[in-house]
Amino acid sequence: MKTHPILAFPLIYLGWAYLFWAPLLLSDASVWTFPTILWFLIGGASPLIAGLGLAAVVDGRAGLRDLWWRLVDWRRVPGRWWLVLLLFWLAFDLAMAGLAVLLGVVASPLAMHWSLWLDPEALLFLLLLSFVFPAVEEIGLRGYYLERLQARLGVTAAGLVNGVTWAAWHAPFVWFAGYYANTTFHPALSWWLPMIVCHTLLIVHVYSRTGRSILAVLVFHGMMNFTGEWLRISSAMYPFMLYGNLVLAVLLVLCWRYVGTEERCGMRGP
Repeated sequence: MKTHPILAFPLIYLGWAYLFWAPLLLSDASVWTFPTILWFLIGGASPLIAGLGLAAVVDGRAGLRDLWWRLVDWRRVPGRWWLVLLLFWLAFDLAMAGLAVLLGVVASPLAMHWSLWLDPEALLFLLLLSFVFPAVEEIGLRGYYLERLQARLGVTAAGLVNGVTWAAWHAPFVWFAGYYANTTFHPALSWWLPMIVCHTLLIVHVYSRTGRSILAVLVFHGMMNFTGEWLRISSAMYPFMLYGNLVLAVLLVLCWRYVGTEERCGMRGP
């Protein structure tokens, strides 16, 4: 693990998850019922286990302290970036919805869930899915693994490797019985996995522009989940939204590669 942490992370991250998720793939019971939920949560802790475990083994207490402070230190995030973190996905989703209507892709792209704010139980469940689970993911996947990848690879290659690893972790979700029962999101691997890779490149940019802040990417990730579910994006919209994500990802890669150095593209945050 000390010699090859870049290889050790995906082995632990994916191996631990798949080991405990195997019973879910063989069961027809809802993932939210007992005891199935235990297998799901134990397996779902793999990014945290891989990230904290490797940080402790490779860097000791200093590595763990670094992860902690990048998670809680909100001051490293420039003020203007808080607006981006909170409003980017709302603006993007609304823009894609308007474009879909204009191009005749879908007549009703959104069905805003206004009553959500009057249903504490549903709101709490959505906040849990939107922010708590991403916190577990971002500490290990970006806070530890992306950091290691960027130290060895170029920013684009690091983002792609990180994104493919993240997509591989999510792939079994489409077969978990009942996981998306209380949401409007019903993914297909054909468009969901490449979208995850595109999202990763956006997260890489946020991570680098906010001083390697785990808190920033957590909020960005959580708002992506929360905004999509609050807007109740039509299932017919998601394959179309992949194109928007691809355009953003390509523009970022072009910026990193052609506009200038990483500093000129803002890849070294304060």
